[in-house]
Amino acid sequence: MYLQLLERRVREGTLRLTLPDGSARVLGDGGEPRAEWIIRGRRTLGRIARDPEFALGQTYMDGEWDAGEGGLSTLLVLLMRNFPERPPRGWRRLAVPALRLLQQWNRVARSYRNAAHHYDLDEWLFRRMLDEDMHYSCAYFAEPGMDLEAAQRAKCAHLAAKLCLEPGQRVLDIGCGWGGLALHLAREHGVEVTGLTLSREQLRVARARAEAEGLAGRVRFELQDYREHRGTYDRIVSVGMFEHVGRPHYVTFFDRVRELLTPDGVAVLHTIGRLGPPGLTNPWIRRHIFPGGYIPALSEVAAAIERSGLVNCDVEVLRLHYARTLACWQARFQEHRAEAAARYGERFCRMWEFYLAVCEAAFRARDLVVFQIQLARERDAVPLTRDYLYRDRALREEPFTVEPPAPARRTG
Repeated sequence: MYLQLLERRVREGTLRLTLPDGSARVLGDGGEPRAEWIIRGRRTLGRIARDPEFALGQTYMDGEWDAGEGGLSTLLVLLMRNFPERPPRGWRRLAVPALRLLQQWNRVARSYRNAAHHYDLDEWLFRRMLDEDMHYSCAYFAEPGMDLEAAQRAKCAHLAAKLCLEPGQRVLDIGCGWGGLALHLAREHGVEVTGLTLSREQLRVARARAEAEGLAGRVRFELQDYREHRGTYDRIVSVGMFEHVGRPHYVTFFDRVRELLTPDGVAVLHTIGRLGPPGLTNPWIRRHIFPGGYIPALSEVAAAIERSGLVNCDVEVLRLHYARTLACWQARFQEHRAEAAARYGERFCRMWEFYLAVCEAAFRARDLVVFQIQLARERDAVPLTRDYLYRDRALREEPFTVEPPAPARRTG
C-alpha cells in the first residue's frame, strides 16, 4: 500500500528506492532532482505514511533509513516537491488557533528553558559548524563565489547600512547569540552595543570575546529577556530571535521595541518567514530542535507592527540565501562528524544532520524565506530611497578608529 502511494505521488525528479529485502525501484519522471532512498526497516514506510511530519525525522534518527546517491538534502527536496504541504482540514483546521497558543505560549520563564534546550549545547559543536565569527543566522551572499565567512560579513554590513549607524550611538541587539554582530557593529562603526541572550553558554562566550578584542568598554552582554530589559536606544537590531517569540507575544515584542527606541530611532528585524499563509511548527523540529519556535507569515508580523504604532519603512525578502548557509553548515559539520559522534553519540549526529538538511530543503522546496524589516517611530527617520544601502559600501565598512582618551581601542 505504501509503495503504491509513492509510485502514485512521485512525479517530479527521479527516486531510486531500495527496500529492506535488497530490491530496488525507480520512481518519477527521470529528471532532476535525482536521489536515492535506502529503507532498512520493514515497518518504516508505514510509520512515515501515518505521521510524515514527525516520523520522517524520527525514523532517520532511529537509523531506519538513509540517503544514498545525491545526499540527504536532495532526497528531502524531492520528497517535499512531490508531497507538498496541505492546510489542515475538518477538526484539525478548527484546532489550529488553540494549538498555536499552547505551542507558542512563551512566557519569560519558558523562553529561558526553550533557549537553553538548543543554545546551551556545547560551544565545540557550533565552533566547528559556523563561520569563524559564529553567526548562527542566514548569511547574505551578495556576490558570486562568496564563502561563508565573506557572506556573514556581508550580512553584517547590510544590516549596519539599514540601521543608518553613526559613531557614538547606543544599539540594542535582541538575541545577540555569541556576540558576532554586536562586536562587528562596535568595531566597524564606533557604536556602543548592549546584547541580550537567554543562553548562559552564549553569554559566557560573548563576554570572553569582548574582553579578548578590547571591546568590553563599548559592548556589554546581558542574560535577559527583551520583556525584562529597560533603557533607551538609538538603534535596535534583532537577528534570528523573532522565531522564538511566539505569535501570542508579537504585539508585546513590537511594543517593547517602540518603547526602547528614541523618537528618531531605527530598528531592523531579521527573521525566517513564510511566503504563504500562517501555519504550524513542524512537530519533529518542535520536539528536538526548537521548542516553542514558530516561523511567521508576513501577514502576522505586519499586523503586530501596525498595532504597535511603528512605521514599516522597508521590507526585503532574502530568497535561497539561507539554503546556501545551511549547506555550508552541513558541510562543515560533516567534516567533524566522527568527532561529534564520539562526543555526543550517533543518534545525536543523525538528529543534527537531519535538522540541517530538512531546513535547507524547506528553503529550496517550500515557502521559507528570510524577511528583513526596517522600522522606525517616524517616517522620515531613514532616507527616502534604497540607494544608501549600496552606495559607497566599501567606504562605510572601513574599520572605525576610536580616538583618545580610549587607549588601545583601535579596532580596525
